[in-house]
Amino acid sequence: MANPFLSSEEYDELAHRHYDQGDYDAALEALKEGLSLYPHSVDLYVGIGYTRLAREEYGWARQAFERALVLDPEHEDALVGMGEVMLRFGQPSSALELFRRARDTGCADDLELLMTMGRALYREQVYAEARDVFAEATALYPDSAEAAAALGYVLHRLGDETAARRQLRRALHLDGSHYEARVYLGHLLYDRGDWSGALRELEQVPPSEHWDSLAICRVIELKRALFGDMLPPDATQEWEARLEALEREEDAIDRLLAEVEAGIDDVGALPSASDEPVLVAADTGVHRVQLPEGEVCAGTWQDIVRQLRDARGYADETVAQFMRRRAEEAHARIGLTLPVEDPKEFVLGGARAGFWQIDY
Repeated sequence: MANPFLSSEEYDELAHRHYDQGDYDAALEALKEGLSLYPHSVDLYVGIGYTRLAREEYGWARQAFERALVLDPEHEDALVGMGEVMLRFGQPSSALELFRRARDTGCADDLELLMTMGRALYREQVYAEARDVFAEATALYPDSAEAAAALGYVLHRLGDETAARRQLRRALHLDGSHYEARVYLGHLLYDRGDWSGALRELEQVPPSEHWDSLAICRVIELKRALFGDMLPPDATQEWEARLEALEREEDAIDRLLAEVEAGIDDVGALPSASDEPVLVAADTGVHRVQLPEGEVCAGTWQDIVRQLRDARGYADETVAQFMRRRAEEAHARIGLTLPVEDPKEFVLGGARAGFWQIDY
């Protein structure tokens, strides 16, 4: 029941708290309740738009942002949210125009809005425009390590390795505990052949803060290669323990996936009609995913993840390890969280991020 003692701003704040906790249903309920009392509140419509975006309900998000812009055509948050919706619908020109309007109306006063625009463009592989937004963010907010790191990530995607390393170092100068930027820089130095530099960066991240199995493997590899017989016996002990802990977690996910797969293959284990057999049938269907290079992966969702793993040259990893590492890379580069508990959700999330395209 609507609470007449709450103002529209209080409803908005309540929804924000639910949103930040990941409780999108409660956030949406609070926003709808607020709109029943304050039907002309732009901020409540904007809140619904972003909540719908988080729930991947892009059509509903578009409708909410459209209503907000009818009430206030220059509302910065609504313009940015609508731009992100347009990107999801494959209309980058419309999105760029909306982002331009937001920046012209003073969006530069809000770092988070600039970062939202840049990340949305990055997800859709509109790299040049994402670079421009992140460059503006770093110019306006020279003390922001997050903006500097984001600029470094996109410069790397544009092939400017030198500038990418420079921006990542700038981010670390601003915030030495920006571990994602440090791991990313370590990988860039490793790929460049700067073994000492790569080890220096990677081992500055405490083992407990490492979630990238590849990075830990490289720390162990580089320590042994660079120091040889001079390496103390216990020099890699903590790193090996962390790697083992991560692999145990990944193995647990693998076992869960294997049990699910075995349950699907076992006809005798199929659920009854009252146990939602439609969902089981959907999980065993054949799907097709196309990579940007034109390569095609087809089969069940787990088959597709295996093929994606092999296509990227990580055939020695388990499915869980590949999903986790790819998710960590996506989070480090564009702030996107990919689901790693289920191959289907992982593939769908990657498609939404623009990493590949689902044909069916």
